Amino acid sequence: MKTKLQHLFLNKPDQNLSVFITAGFPKKESLLEIIPLLENSDCDIIEIGIPFSDPLADGPIIQQSSNIALDNGMTLFLLLKQIKEVRSLISKPIVLMGYLNSILKFGLEDFYQTCCESGVDGLIIPDLPLLEYKKDHEVLIKKYQLDFIFLISPSTYHNRALDLANHSSGFVYMVSSNSTTGNTIETKLDLSEKIKDLKSLGLKIPLLIGFGIKNAKHYNKACSISNGAIIGSAFIQVVENSNNLKKDIPQFINSIKNKKIAS
Repeated sequence: MKTKLQHLFLNKPDQNLSVFITAGFPKKESLLEIIPLLENSDCDIIEIGIPFSDPLADGPIIQQSSNIALDNGMTLFLLLKQIKEVRSLISKPIVLMGYLNSILKFGLEDFYQTCCESGVDGLIIPDLPLLEYKKDHEVLIKKYQLDFIFLISPSTYHNRALDLANHSSGFVYMVSSNSTTGNTIETKLDLSEKIKDLKSLGLKIPLLIGFGIKNAKHYNKACSISNGAIIGSAFIQVVENSNNLKKDIPQFINSIKNKKIAS
């Protein structure tokens, strides 16, 4: 049985857009409004950040949103409860991104089981080592029919990148630069050769490029060499500065995809 992510890339191999929002930001209940707005927008995947006090892969914008969410009282339990509350209204894949400590505190199998029951489709855990994944997590991911997405950076050796890809499902998160989220994409860094080499060595799983994707130019560049892109920090800034999310969220996503909103 194929997962939602596998169905997505089967039916729409290219030009996919994943949008990241931190749960509990800017307000404790904001996710209940933002998820349906993303469902009705032109994004393809909804990525939700688990607030954490020391998010190693995240830049200052997402770190700040995480701190605000924690101050608002957002917890992993409440996050999953909110997803479950709106899941029946959502057809798009929902992916959680978070850090290992939060998951271990929740309880490993309890976490994956609750993800399945709440309607989560995939997980990204940047600080989970591959060996630990194989030892303790992989069997649970398969048991609860979830996808797991590993990150590959430009400096990841080809053999290790293929190993990470072979243990990923849904897609692989290709990091645009050796940096944190929110930094400007390095135009000098040509990922096309890296991706071409990996595909020549047998990589078949879809790739989405993230870190530093902020506008239509970055999105189009990512789409020209991969299956799509991930936008986080730029979207969080839109949410933070918005007085009208119903207007601003679709307007931002349409601007990324170079589409005009009918008046």
